Amino acid sequence: MKVYEIILKPLSGFGTPLKGDTLFGHFCWQIAYDGSLCNIPMKEAIKMYPERPFTIFSSAYPRLKTTSAWFYALRTPALPLEMLFTMPDEKVEMLKKRKDYKAKRWMLVEKGKRINSFRDAQFVNDHELFERFIANASMKTRKALRQSGASRFAFNFTQSHNTINRITGTTGEGGFAPFAVGQVVFAPESELVVFAGIDEEMISTKQLSLAFERIGATGFGKDASTGLGRFKIGTVEEIDLESMGNATPNACYTLAPCVPQKNCFNEVFFLPFTRFGRHGDVFAKSENPFKAPVLMADEAAVFKPKKSDVFKKPYIGMPVSGISKTEPGTIAQGYSLYVPVKMEA
Repeated sequence: MKVYEIILKPLSGFGTPLKGDTLFGHFCWQIAYDGSLCNIPMKEAIKMYPERPFTIFSSAYPRLKTTSAWFYALRTPALPLEMLFTMPDEKVEMLKKRKDYKAKRWMLVEKGKRINSFRDAQFVNDHELFERFIANASMKTRKALRQSGASRFAFNFTQSHNTINRITGTTGEGGFAPFAVGQVVFAPESELVVFAGIDEEMISTKQLSLAFERIGATGFGKDASTGLGRFKIGTVEEIDLESMGNATPNACYTLAPCVPQKNCFNEVFFLPFTRFGRHGDVFAKSENPFKAPVLMADEAAVFKPKKSDVFKKPYIGMPVSGISKTEPGTIAQGYSLYVPVKMEA
């Protein structure tokens, strides 16, 4: 399996977070629409998925440019603060610092550089990430963002909707009551990166790019039919995740929600994430469009394996099946690409 970075340039707000398992679902639907996007039949690819996944996607992360380098803004590892920062001894000062450190949600990783130690990594909060972004944005974008009062790279926005009762010609109660839909809006000129692992015997980079172009054109996630989830893709380049991590790793830092294998890890650090899945496309109107909930370890989890054999593959996790009564063959991405890291005591 080879790993590629796909650059996404948002064109609208997003009603659904760009998480790896949801991207996988959209990609599978593209293959269902057009079988030429996979070199083997979809049913065969799904049958082989437990032993040989045809593709694995990371969640989307901000990508920033400085005058000399590109940076990925990955999520801060789900480790105790004491394992990431040096805490002061004095209790009052320690409590203040803990609050500041908890706000540092992003870990900046320079492209081409290794994460040798989490303690040496650079962590920033939402505002600091925004300031780094606008420092290298165009004058027009900086002016527009300053005038709007924006202070984050991505911010929540609520869009009001009305449903008109054609009998009364106005809104009303129940199904005709006005409602609001939330979405995440990214700053102009912003870029996101998605890491995609593909089995090149089944999926080519050309097929991968074409599928993402179609997803971006038709919309990703919730309320795509109203214009949400639009993006265009930039470059698609091969990347070695192993070169981003420690040369002598003892743990895996995950890039997407996953279901870790049983009896494989000595220590696990993660935030739980429950995927309440729902079918899309034609199955969205079926008698039972909902999938069974799946409890996952959210991205930025850190797993310390029992054996070094884990590092022979660029991904960890296990497949998820048996989650749908509407379509028994439905699968979910329980795998995650990872960066090999050194977890200190």
